[in-house]
Amino acid sequence: MAVETITETTQYLTFKLEDELFALDIGKVREVLDFTSITKVPQTPDYMRGVINLRGSVVPVVDLRLKFGMAMAEQTVNTCVIIVEVELEGEKVVMGAMADAVQEVMDLEPDQIEPPPRIGTKLNTDFIKGMGKHNEQFIIILDIDKVFTGGELEMVQELEGAAA
Repeated sequence: MAVETITETTQYLTFKLEDELFALDIGKVREVLDFTSITKVPQTPDYMRGVINLRGSVVPVVDLRLKFGMAMAEQTVNTCVIIVEVELEGEKVVMGAMADAVQEVMDLEPDQIEPPPRIGTKLNTDFIKGMGKHNEQFIIILDIDKVFTGGELEMVQELEGAAA
């Protein structure tokens, strides 16, 4: 969904990674959990932190800082896991996204959202749905369905199957 298709007020969950503010469409967010112990799965990329047990279900957890090329951070009392639903070939995949801190749920009007910046052809910014503005601060609105490639999501499904 590109910015042009955002025609109504949408609620977003905002969260911090380093000093940047990011947002996810609240419709993709199931819940927010306090950071818990994560079981590391061998031979997975660094950003794939492992799996957690969520009420009997195996849920893979991705460190968004590492996925976006940021430095790994020490866990704090604010570190959390945002449980999201990602679309993969018409199927919903549940996964956790680690964030430094969750901020708030906010409404953004269509006129508060601009298209993602054009940074050139080499950089893939398809996963950025838009740039929100709130209180003079930019918010990077993520399209969580495009943050991960099909191959990465298939690996997530294999993790779920192997751990189950």
